[in-house]
Amino acid sequence: MNEEKKKELMQKANEVRRGIVTGVHSAKSGHPGGSLSAADILTYLYFEEMNIDPADPKAADRDRFVLSKGHIAPALYSVLANRGYFPVEDLKTLRHTGSYLQGHPDMKHIPGVDMSSGSLGQGLSAAVGMALAGKLDGKSYKVFAMCGDGEIEEGQIWEASMFAAARKLDNLTVIVDNNNLQIDGTIEEVCSPYPIADKFEAFGFHVICIDGHDFDAIENAFREAAETVGQPTAIVAKTVKGKGVSFMENQCGWHGKAPNDEEYAQAMKDLEVTE
Repeated sequence: MNEEKKKELMQKANEVRRGIVTGVHSAKSGHPGGSLSAADILTYLYFEEMNIDPADPKAADRDRFVLSKGHIAPALYSVLANRGYFPVEDLKTLRHTGSYLQGHPDMKHIPGVDMSSGSLGQGLSAAVGMALAGKLDGKSYKVFAMCGDGEIEEGQIWEASMFAAARKLDNLTVIVDNNNLQIDGTIEEVCSPYPIADKFEAFGFHVICIDGHDFDAIENAFREAAETVGQPTAIVAKTVKGKGVSFMENQCGWHGKAPNDEEYAQAMKDLEVTE
C-alpha cells in the first residue's frame, strides 16, 4: 500500500474513532474499548475491501458483514456513517430513546446492517448461513464476520466454525479482534481461548495472524483470504483495546463505560493526531 493511501485510511479510521467516542459520550453508556480496537479493520473493510453501495444497502450482490460482537455497535455505526449510509451527526443519538441507533445493531432500522446481533456467539452462525446461501445460489458475494476474543469462549462459535470448514465456505472470512481484554479482565484470566490461531486451524480454517492496526498487514491479509480456495479464513488480529485514546488503552475498565465531559475532551484531543 502506498503511503498516500495509508495516510488516507489512517485519517478515516481516526474519524471513525472520533465518532465512537462522541456517540458513547452522548449516550452516557456504551462500549468504547473494543470499538476503538476494531476501528482500523472496520475502516479497511468498508472503504477498501467490501463490494458495497451506501445508495443501495440491500443490493443482492453486495458483500455481507456481521458484527458478531454486537456490543461494539458504536464502531459499526461510526464507520457506516462515515461511509455515507446515514448522517454522521446521528451518532450523537446513540442509545437515546427513539433513536434508530440502539445499543446493538438492528437490521430492520439501520441502513447497512446485514444482521441484528448482540447475543455473543450467535453472529458467526448467521454469517456461516449467509456464506452457505451464497454457495447454494451460485453467488459471488463474500461474507465477513467480526468476533471478539472473549466472545470465542462461547461454544457456538466452534460449532459454526466446524460447519463452515465442513462445507468448504471459502467465501467466509472471520476476523478475531484479539485485544486480550474482556469485561472482567484478560481473556487468560477469565477463560482462555488461546492458542486462538491453532484452534481455528484445527477446525479447518486457513489462518492469518496480523497486527490489526497495520494497514499494510490488513490489506495483505484480506488479499490472502480472497485467494484462499476450499476453506474459510480466520484473521487473528492483535489489537489494543481503547486504541487511540491514551487513558483507555489496554484498560479493561473501559470495556463498557462512557467518558465524562473532561475525559471526552481529552479523548478528542488525543484523536486530533493520526500518527
